[in-house]
Amino acid sequence: MAMEQNEETAMPHVVFIPYAMTSHITPLVHIARLFALHGLKVTIIAPQHNALLFQSSVDRDRLFSGSNITVRTIQFPSEEVGLPVGIENFIASPSMEIVGKVHYGFILLQKIMEQLIREINPNCIVSDMFFPWTVDLAEEMQIPRFSFQPATSIHQCAWVLIREFKPYKNVASDSERFLIPGLPLDIKMKVSEIEDFLKEETEYTKTVDDVLQAEVRSHGIIHNTCSELEPGVAQLYEKARGVKGWHIGPLALFINKYEAEISSKQISNSNINSCSDPWKGYGDCFNWLENQQPNSVLFVCFGSMIRFSDDQLKEMAVGLKAANCPTIWVFREQDKNEVDEKDEHSDWSRNGFKEMIGEKMFIIQGWAPQQLILKHQAIGGFLTHCGWNSILESLAVGVPLITWPLFSDNFYTDKLLETLGLAIGIGADVWNPGFILSCPPLSGEKIELAVKRLMNNSEESRKIRENAKLMAKKLKSATEEGGSSHSQLIGLIEEIKRCAFKKSS
Repeated sequence: MAMEQNEETAMPHVVFIPYAMTSHITPLVHIARLFALHGLKVTIIAPQHNALLFQSSVDRDRLFSGSNITVRTIQFPSEEVGLPVGIENFIASPSMEIVGKVHYGFILLQKIMEQLIREINPNCIVSDMFFPWTVDLAEEMQIPRFSFQPATSIHQCAWVLIREFKPYKNVASDSERFLIPGLPLDIKMKVSEIEDFLKEETEYTKTVDDVLQAEVRSHGIIHNTCSELEPGVAQLYEKARGVKGWHIGPLALFINKYEAEISSKQISNSNINSCSDPWKGYGDCFNWLENQQPNSVLFVCFGSMIRFSDDQLKEMAVGLKAANCPTIWVFREQDKNEVDEKDEHSDWSRNGFKEMIGEKMFIIQGWAPQQLILKHQAIGGFLTHCGWNSILESLAVGVPLITWPLFSDNFYTDKLLETLGLAIGIGADVWNPGFILSCPPLSGEKIELAVKRLMNNSEESRKIRENAKLMAKKLKSATEEGGSSHSQLIGLIEEIKRCAFKKSS
């Protein structure tokens, strides 16, 4: 991806501020890299250990593409918040108490980041949604601020509509479904599936209020999505909120294409006949997949944050074994939640796990190369908690889903995917206030049924698989030149240039 660059003095300078979750950091850094590849000057501000997550990618862009992109690190206030050095994001946080301390650390960093941004004196700020204070700073500096929303656009619309119309008050019980009014798709939910802070005052209500109020004062909202996945939602958002939504996803498709081109040039220039093995360290998994039939394997992974109870893990093992389907299960010791960790008698994940898994099951303990696994022809389904980055990775390669929503915005994603015919819902219907789960365990029977529905090659499963393959083609087209997301990306960059030129003239 060769990009022509103007003289540095003419380049709009954009500052990016990522938050404390990898699911937020990765796509925001993707946007920063894409802006730099298209000729903008970019600075990313992050604590030192979080910066390590993407520093090598930034260095590579500077080396091979001449991107004008830098990382400015700041010292995380570990001692002040009572955390060991190096704990700067939620993935490294085994409890909600530590999550609270990490969040407080970012609150303490506000003044430092404000001062640094003033010194940098950029033409634009792109910050994570959880930094609403950046809109005040942008107004002070008379520059545009864009808020990055790492999940779906439809859930942002749903938040506004549910708070305004309170449709959950029109049902007789928590198990009765209600229609969210005003959405371009018919999304029906139970009261038990929506966030507590939308129904009553909670400790999180003020945070949501601050985020939503900052949105309407922002120059625009950036989403890692596209019109093919969320038809009509960007237009509704702009009409309802008076702020333009920029849909420029899936961001990983842009980045993957660029990195493939760079790798190809490296190999060509160095006369290397073969590249390094992408499956290095996971050869056993690759060999196992190579021995499976196409579309026959279920991939099970719940990201890096979810903490299940032992009872739920047992039910999961029972259900997956009973489904009798070849399965890769990414199992982490940290998947246990903190309640079980305090119970001396709760040691199932160490001692009982291997006895309950089936012969058709391949276990990966710890981190897994998710994108590589999903691309393999043997993978026929993905059981996921509906983390948006994982959903996009799956749909980008045409893999259909079994959705098990658990917390955050998961339930809106679940309903969106079912409505589009891309997933089978597992039947979870209780929202959790955090990633350490407090809901009753889902039965092994429900898990078994959902797996069989997707993996049994029925008319229903074939239709969902066909829809997923078609969506993969649409997502690829969206990120190619002239596609919806590519056009939005170029339009966003041009808007930033326009604002910078207007201020300087």
